[in-house]
Amino acid sequence: MPRSIPNETPTYAHSAIDFNQGYYRQKEERSNFPGGEDLLANIEDCKSIIREKPDFRCVIYDCDGVLFDSLESNRKLYNDFCLQFGRPPLTDEELRFVHTHTVFEALHFILRHDLQQEKAALDFWKQIDITAYLDYLKMEPHLLETLALLQDRGIIRAICTSRSTTMKLIMERFHLWPYFDMVVTALDVKNPKPHPEAIDKIIEAFHLDRKKTIMVGDSSSDQQAAESAGIFFAAYKNKEIAGDFFIDDHRRLIEVLSSP
Repeated sequence: MPRSIPNETPTYAHSAIDFNQGYYRQKEERSNFPGGEDLLANIEDCKSIIREKPDFRCVIYDCDGVLFDSLESNRKLYNDFCLQFGRPPLTDEELRFVHTHTVFEALHFILRHDLQQEKAALDFWKQIDITAYLDYLKMEPHLLETLALLQDRGIIRAICTSRSTTMKLIMERFHLWPYFDMVVTALDVKNPKPHPEAIDKIIEAFHLDRKKTIMVGDSSSDQQAAESAGIFFAAYKNKEIAGDFFIDDHRRLIEVLSSP
C-alpha cells in the first residue's frame, strides 16, 4: 500500500483523499455507507463461487460499459452538442467512438476537426449541468457485491477511465468511494487509453506485480492498454475483442480470479 498519502483530505464523499492527482481513499466499514447492510447478504451468494484463494492482487476496471451501461447517457449528452452546433444526431459509428474516448477526442471527432467549433464546444461543456445525464446511467448487475467480495479478500480495486470531470460526480452519486482504492481519469495522465500510462500509474502506486494484475474492459482501447502495460485482460460482454478471459457477468470474475 502506498505510504505517500497527502495530509489534507478533500471534501469528497466517504473520506476520499487525493493521490497522485487520481483518487485514493482510506478503508471504511461497508456498514457506514448507504446500502451496506443489504449488500452483505448478496456477498454470501458470491462466496459460493470461490474454489481457491485468488493469485491476482489487483483488478482495474474501465467505467463506461463495464461499471455502467452508459450508452444512452452518452447518446443524449453528445446529441445535445450536435443540436447546439447545428449538426445531425450521432450516427451509430459516432456513438461507438464517443462511448470509448475522452470528451476532447469525442468533440474533435464529431465536429469534424473544426477547431473553432471545438473551442466553442469546450466552452459549452463547462456550462452543462452534467448531473442531468447521470440519471441515464445504469449500474451493471452484481457489481457492488463483487467489489465488496474482492475487498474482503484484500484485492486492490482501481478504475482506469477515459472520463474526466464527470468521474468524481459518478463516484459520489452512486456511493462508489468505499469500493475503490484508486481512480485514474483522463485528467490524471498525459496519454489516455489505449496508452498504458494510466495503468502504469496504478501499478506504481501500489507496487504491483503486473502478472498479478487484471483489467476488465469492453473496448479495443482497454484491451490495447492492458496488453501494452503487460497485464491480464478480461473482456466484458464483448466477444469481438481479444482477451485472456471473457466474462458476461461481474460475478464470473470471481471464477477467473479463483482458477488454478
